[in-house]
Amino acid sequence: MHPASALRHFDSPFVNFRDFDFGEGSHGYRWINTKRFGLPTDTPDDRALLAALIAHPQFRDTYDGAGVQDWPRHGQWRLEHITPGAYQAVDASTATDLIRTWAGRHDDVPQELEARLEAHLYAPIRTATSQYVLGELPEDALHDHGPIHIDFHELVLIDRLAATLVLLVAADDWSVACGGRTGRTRRGG
Repeated sequence: MHPASALRHFDSPFVNFRDFDFGEGSHGYRWINTKRFGLPTDTPDDRALLAALIAHPQFRDTYDGAGVQDWPRHGQWRLEHITPGAYQAVDASTATDLIRTWAGRHDDVPQELEARLEAHLYAPIRTATSQYVLGELPEDALHDHGPIHIDFHELVLIDRLAATLVLLVAADDWSVACGGRTGRTRRGG
């Protein structure tokens, strides 16, 4: 079986912080993109699932508004630098703290957004049987259009009981925060 065929892409929900009222605070041009996949019935080990994710066409998203392309890129990174070994196992608390800290960096998170994050992120993090974070990549891993994000956090959640794998990308749009606009922000709001 080809690694990419091991995963079935379900959907890619998008949460744009601009859609929520921060009052006098700042949404910080932040957003979260989730890609949800179904696991095969003969589920391989976690490292094989990470390899299947990296090989999947949905992984080739630069998160700059261009969408999924047949480019050797993922986020701000050149694809050849992302391997299963680039992901570090973390516990649910560490994964949740990473997103909570990032989400609240500019100001308090509005109650409506907090409820969305609970359902969309924190609950799946807690129920996952494995959580991984993309570790630090070397400077030469940046592709020719990267970095365009102030922060770029990536989690992979494997839930063997629900037979799902979730790729979570949480980022800030650098060019928007500096006065420009990326396609991601236009598309997302």
